[in-house]
Amino acid sequence: MKELNRWIAALLCLAMVLVLAACDQTPASNGENTAPEITGVQDSSVEAGSEFDALAGVTATDAEDGDLTGKITITSMPSLDFKNGKATPESAGSYELTYSVTDAAGETAEAYATLTVTRQTGESTVLYQMDFATAQPDGHGWEANVAEGVSATGELKDGAYVFEITDPGAGDGDIQLKKAGVALKTADYVVKIWAKSTKETYCHILARDESVEDWATFGGAYNMKIGEAVAPLELRFTAPAEGSAELILNLGKITPNPDNPDDTTPTDFTVTIDKIEIFEITGSQTEVPVYTNDFSAASIDGAVLSAGDGATGSGKDGDGQAVFQIDTFNTDGGGVWSVKADLGLGGNAIEEGSKYYYKFTVVAENDQTGELLVENADASLRANFNALSLKAGEETTIYNTFTAEKSIDVPVIRMQIGCPDPSAAAGMSNTITVTNLEFGKLEGDLETVKTIDSFSVPRTADDYSWGTYNGTDEDNELGVGTIWTQDGSLFYRIDQGGTVDWHNKLYMNLNLPADSYFTVEITAKASQPVSCGFFLNPAGSWDPRVSESIDFTTEEQTFTFETTDTLILEMPFEMLFQFGSADLAGMGEVTIEITSITIYQRSVM
Repeated sequence: MKELNRWIAALLCLAMVLVLAACDQTPASNGENTAPEITGVQDSSVEAGSEFDALAGVTATDAEDGDLTGKITITSMPSLDFKNGKATPESAGSYELTYSVTDAAGETAEAYATLTVTRQTGESTVLYQMDFATAQPDGHGWEANVAEGVSATGELKDGAYVFEITDPGAGDGDIQLKKAGVALKTADYVVKIWAKSTKETYCHILARDESVEDWATFGGAYNMKIGEAVAPLELRFTAPAEGSAELILNLGKITPNPDNPDDTTPTDFTVTIDKIEIFEITGSQTEVPVYTNDFSAASIDGAVLSAGDGATGSGKDGDGQAVFQIDTFNTDGGGVWSVKADLGLGGNAIEEGSKYYYKFTVVAENDQTGELLVENADASLRANFNALSLKAGEETTIYNTFTAEKSIDVPVIRMQIGCPDPSAAAGMSNTITVTNLEFGKLEGDLETVKTIDSFSVPRTADDYSWGTYNGTDEDNELGVGTIWTQDGSLFYRIDQGGTVDWHNKLYMNLNLPADSYFTVEITAKASQPVSCGFFLNPAGSWDPRVSESIDFTTEEQTFTFETTDTLILEMPFEMLFQFGSADLAGMGEVTIEITSITIYQRSVM
């Protein structure tokens, strides 16, 4: 009998193994169950009244149970009635979907997506087909002058003043860019000429006094080098009384040292001038410090760091330093400015319209870019906006002046920073050390009026328009570019890339009607691969209806973006192509060619 029982037990064990094998549920060798996995879930959009298949492209698998796709359940908030993974939403809006599946061992996996349901619309029609017909540039009174017999040309071309110089002639004045009749006050003047050259060359800048018959100048800047990277050439002079000047840039033959004739203006080169800035400075002002902090001891107004989007770090001060330690940058796709490093200002209030200054010394362990702000703790009020760019290990003295845009009772100086590429942020960190903070008022009647003679070619028509913003237009450290149209295309050339995305901006202004959805279709390429943020945003506020990225390549591509909500009223909008990153700042010249922009409208029924 015992022998029979042993045989029966063995047969039962064999039967169990065979059943498990048939069901593909043989326990894992380590005795642990593997949780199921759901793949293919993604955000979707559908028109109200149309069927939505939530399981299209979605699968669920499990190491022990195999294919569990048929067991996926879907719930929605607000509720939708799903049958076999399909539902027909009748009301427009946003629906949060939860996909769930449970394996035989009771382990559950979930995945999430957003379904955007749009209102029913009619046929799509063309609202804007942008016309890139060639437009005439404006020289703003600047004229090229080439001496007879000199092999060179100067003309407005490709959004700039371009001098093609085969031979520079015999003297510096043989090739000139001039502007006569510049009205002067009793004031100090600064002239900045943003130029680059295909070969390093020399130039002179002169301010000729037009009020006297004999040749006389208010001053000059001599033997300045023009390099291959665009940079400002600067002339400073003082006008003792009202009058007028002729501003002259000499590009002809210059030999600074007669004893070294080889160090001279080259042959066969091109000089490109993007813009010329003229600053008129009157009055004077005095710095009146109201708060200083040498961080010799820990202070309530010392270093305070807050982090989000997955970033972590801390701030501390004392021993003569305010130290911001960023342990990890954002890695979960959060904002590129996910760390706020704040310096308090002793509780000193800021009044709208008043002038202030601040200065401090800062060192970063690694390269760091970001924004430099004066605002309150919760960022609801901002008095000033600037840029921050730090090189690894280099001590930098920050000095900014500003007229407060808002009144703030308890302001802070905020370094708002993050990792511009969250996908590469893993393992990255940084330490930023600040010393010797000073904040105060600017008293006096100093006034600076700036005029920009840009040689770019914007469009200023009533139906839609476009232009470009450069960081250096507002005296930031980086950002120079120009635009023009040619042969049916719009060209945007970035001659100097900035480190933040508003340093190089191409913008387009247009109106969008109410009760409609819009599709933006852009066909473009670039001289080298470059990326930008693309936004369709209401003018005067920040509430983008499209917020995407574009990766331009040397091959022409078409990019399509759609809005998912409608407007109550007709509104002015801006389309923004925002460039700027540490990579772009090191790329040199980049030109984006846009061959077509079409905006389609679908009116709500």
